[in-house]
Formats: sequence, structure tokens, C-alpha cells
Amino acid sequence: MWNEGYRSDINYTTQYFTELSPERIRLSLLAAGIEHSVPRNPDYLELGFGQGLSLVVHAATNAGRFFGNDFNPAQAAHAMQLAATTGRSVGVMEDSFDELARRTDLPQFDVIALHGIWSWINDAGRAAIVDIARRMLRPGGALYVSYNVVTGWAPMMPMRTLMAEFEKRAAQGDLGQRITQSLEFVGRLRDADSRYFNQNPRAGQHLDGIRKHGQEYLAHEYYNAEWHPTDFAAVSDALAEAKLTFATSATILETLPGIGAPGAATEILASITDPVLRELTRDAFLNQMFRRDLFVKGPRTLSQLDFARRSDAMRFMLTGDAEKRPTSVKTPIGDAELRPDIYGPIMDAIVRAQNCTVQLGQLLASGELGKLTHAQVWQSLLMLTSSGYIAPVSQSTNPSGDETAARALNKHLMDRAEADDCLNILAAPRLGVGISVNRIEQMLMRAIKNGEKQPVDAVFRSLDQAGQRIIVDGTQTETDAETRDGLTAMYEAFRTRRVDTLKRVGIW
Repeated sequence: MWNEGYRSDINYTTQYFTELSPERIRLSLLAAGIEHSVPRNPDYLELGFGQGLSLVVHAATNAGRFFGNDFNPAQAAHAMQLAATTGRSVGVMEDSFDELARRTDLPQFDVIALHGIWSWINDAGRAAIVDIARRMLRPGGALYVSYNVVTGWAPMMPMRTLMAEFEKRAAQGDLGQRITQSLEFVGRLRDADSRYFNQNPRAGQHLDGIRKHGQEYLAHEYYNAEWHPTDFAAVSDALAEAKLTFATSATILETLPGIGAPGAATEILASITDPVLRELTRDAFLNQMFRRDLFVKGPRTLSQLDFARRSDAMRFMLTGDAEKRPTSVKTPIGDAELRPDIYGPIMDAIVRAQNCTVQLGQLLASGELGKLTHAQVWQSLLMLTSSGYIAPVSQSTNPSGDETAARALNKHLMDRAEADDCLNILAAPRLGVGISVNRIEQMLMRAIKNGEKQPVDAVFRSLDQAGQRIIVDGTQTETDAETRDGLTAMYEAFRTRRVDTLKRVGIW
């Protein structure tokens, strides 16, 4: 079964995307110096929400009204189940995009977000999305869209065509069996000294990576009826019909000076005045495979004074391990080393601060950073945010309500962790996002909250009843003793290195 070219006969994997959070969207726009009209309690719509985890986490951790749409009824039902646990009203719909565009019972939205949809639907579906944005996005509102970029995908496109056509025309059995057969066929082609693979070594490397993914992911990523890597100009031109203008990348690292493109590109990019041509050129420098873009309906440029005031008011909270400080950050052009003379004093100040939380303006005014400039500290905070070491503090208008909703959702997620290994996220209400908390950590938390005096024993019993083991240093345990020892080590690390963070962000 297909909807606007998108496969709906198999459920999508459960994934969470921080970039869809209203908090992170506002941060990206601020970092780019873009004025917008996304409030602290937005009306928010997510299109094609998959299993709904991002939608519900953001509804639980942010004030405002949240709506989401997904054509797959099983996925819509799952999202409704998650949403019900929060105690908040989340509007879950299962319309096609065309049907949604014609609805007259929805509000105007401050944010419309779609992740992993644009490249996997047909022209009619994309036209419907543009119509939704034209009709339903308020002036000053933001649209987040992600898509495969033809620049980086070009060498792999013939391989994907072979995979999809073999699955459709020659493979036998159910979908999973057909996918396996198609991968084996393309693998044989590579091993048979195919000139295509010889001249496109990245395609062969990509094939090896594909085989590591589960069937649900592969079905949606590579075996849709529609699969269209595109270029930035085509997306920009399409969204211009909804009066949307490109604002910035939602991947903040791509926008930072000296970080977002190779050094040799800086002068060339700076010389290009047309924003569309500049982004196309940037994609060529990066051999970009995937873009996460923010468009705004009527963007304006922040004045220097407004930017200074807003950035000075931003607060950042420690979310990483205070004793394991990052020394480098992965960027679009490789690992960027963090200069100790800049990052050392900043990380020292964060760890010393009350609740490990700093406000940029107060941090600069304190004098404890010496001669570091506003620009240096601001970029450093953005870099540390991208590394996961810190996170911007939520600016929600209803923090107590967020904590209540997030606590209820997290209880549901922790209860499911006993049997489900695919929900490795808990809602952090003081950040307005979800953060990674793996299954074993969730099971330990649940045992502690349920009053278990020996949390390790409780988790061991649950795993033993399910006939499951754990992975320690990349190897699955084989005996009860190995499993208990591994769980004990995990519990000690959790108790001493994670609990303080979980309390700080409002999860514990």
C-alpha cells in the first residue's frame, strides 16, 4: 500500500530527532541572526511523524498545541497511545497530505516540520505539502524540511535502482525476503568485477553499510515507489510558492565560521551573493548527502543589538559527563579540535555554576572567562551543544506542566523498556527535547523508582525471563555470572555518572 508514493504496508522504525524541537528550531534561527515569529508556546504540526516519538516528546516538554499527521493507521495509533500517557491533548491525524491541505478545522501553525518525507513521495505529495505550508503556516513561522541531496547520492543512485527493481521484478517471498534477495543480487554484481562498482567505490562501501540496517528501515529508505534525491535549488523554488525563504541549516555546525565548509571554500562562498547558488556551492564542497533546512515565511535579519540581547539571555545546562570533557567535535569537514585556552575556561565555568547552568551574558560579565569575546563564547557554546556536552535550557511558558507531562510519558517508556529495545529516549522537560537513555538505564531507573533494593537483580530477572543477554565491550554475555557482572558495572556507571544529569534535566 502506498500513499503519495510512500510505503505504508510496513511500519517505520521508532526514531527521535532533536532538530524538530521548537527549542532547537529557535536556537538555529538565532544562531543565524534570523528574526522570526515562533513563540515559546507554538502551534506546531509534524507531517509524516512515523511512530510519533518526536512529536509526543516535544508535546510533553514544550508549551503550546501540537498536531501530527501520518497516513499509516498503525503508526497513528501508536502515536495516540504515546500521547495519551502525557495527559496533554495532541492532535493525531491519519490524512493524506492532500486531504490535510483541504481541512478547515486546524489552526494556523507557527512551526511545520517534516523529516525524511520530501525525497520519498511523489510530485503530488510535495505539491500538497507546499499547499499546507501556504495555507497553514503563519507569517513569521518556520518550516523544517530534510531531504536526500543529489550531490552526494549521485554515485549510489544506479545501485539503488538495481536494488528496487530486482525486489519488484525478480525476488520472491515476503517483503523482507525480497529485500534480502535484492541486496544479495547487487552484492554479486559488485563481486563480479562490475565496472560500475570499480569506478564508484563509494557505492560498494554504501552497500556494506546498508546491510547493517533492519528491514523496516531499508523498506522505507530504499524500496519506496518514489525515491528522489534532489538539489537545494529545487526545494527552494518549490517552497517559494508558499512564500517561504531559506533561513539557515538546522544543523548548526554547518553554519559556523571555519566549521561549516573547508577552509578553501570560505572565500568562494563569501563571494556569492545569491543564497541559492551559495547553498548549491556549499553542497558541492561538502559532497552533501542529506540536508536539514529551515525556511521562514517572511524572515528578517536581527539587528546587532537584538542579537546580542537574545544570545546573552540564553542559558545552557551541562548534559554530558563533567569528568569526560570533549576534546574535539565531529563537523561536516572532519573533527574540529577544541582549543583548551578557549573551551577549558568555559567548561570550568559550566561545571562550577549552580545546577551546572550558565547564562551567556552573566558568564561574560563575571570576568571569569578573561579576554574571551562574545563571539568566541557564543560559538563555543554552540559547538558544545552540537557535541551533546551541554544543551540550551527550555524557554517554555509552562515549565510545571511540562514536567508533569514528561514524567508521565517517561514512566510509560520505562515500563515498555522491559520488553522493547527501540525507545532509547526519555523526555527532558527542562530542555524541551528528548535525550538518549538506553534500555538498561531505563530498566535500572524503573527498578529504583519501584522501590527495588537490588536494582541489578530486578533487571537481571527481567532479562532472564525474556531469554536475553547484554552486550559488554561489543560482545554478548554467555553466562548468568557474566550478565550479572556486566549489569553491576552498568549500574555503577549509571549511579555515579548519569543520575545527576537526569535529575538536572528533569527526567529523574
